[in-house]
Amino acid sequence: MSSSFSLKAVLRRLLLRAFPVLRSLASAFFSPKYLRGRYFEEHVSGWKWVWRSVWTQKVLGFSRDVPWPVSPFIAISDPRNITFDPDDLNNFQTFGCYFQNFDAHIDIGKGTWIAPNVGVITANHDVNDPSRHLPGQNVVIGRECWIGMNAVILPGVTLGDHTVVGAGAVVTKSFPNGYCVIGGVPARLIRQIDCVNSGGKYR
Repeated sequence: MSSSFSLKAVLRRLLLRAFPVLRSLASAFFSPKYLRGRYFEEHVSGWKWVWRSVWTQKVLGFSRDVPWPVSPFIAISDPRNITFDPDDLNNFQTFGCYFQNFDAHIDIGKGTWIAPNVGVITANHDVNDPSRHLPGQNVVIGRECWIGMNAVILPGVTLGDHTVVGAGAVVTKSFPNGYCVIGGVPARLIRQIDCVNSGGKYR
């Protein structure tokens, strides 16, 4: 048990020391700006995602045009229209998330957590003619938000910092002030969050 643990620790240290070389090799497949941050410099999870994604993205063709490692079970309409911090690369390694952004931008604030099966939509179908889409509207998700499983965020929504979206919620309007819990269909304010125990920061 202890020898196995020690071997894992040694391998982890070797991987972290080899970071510049590994980053150079992985840059043949993914943009270097995404091959940094905590999952590469402090943990080894990033390298697991890279080597898995070389196979699933570049060989098998799932999300081939996405310049960062993603799960084969995630859909991103246009990777050029999404902004996030590399420290949050974990949000693209889960199942069932759908980032529909072919006609507008999605901005995800640093420290935000997105559960499986979340949909972030920037353009709806026209109710009078479902064969066409309405013009896209940007979606902005603030810093340190938490989007629960099966939630859907619709076009034009802005969520302020530290907004918690309950599982299964459909967010049809903005909550720009943040520091709140929202939930339901359509999502409504459930309660305010007065303080944030995150690195000693308080509202």
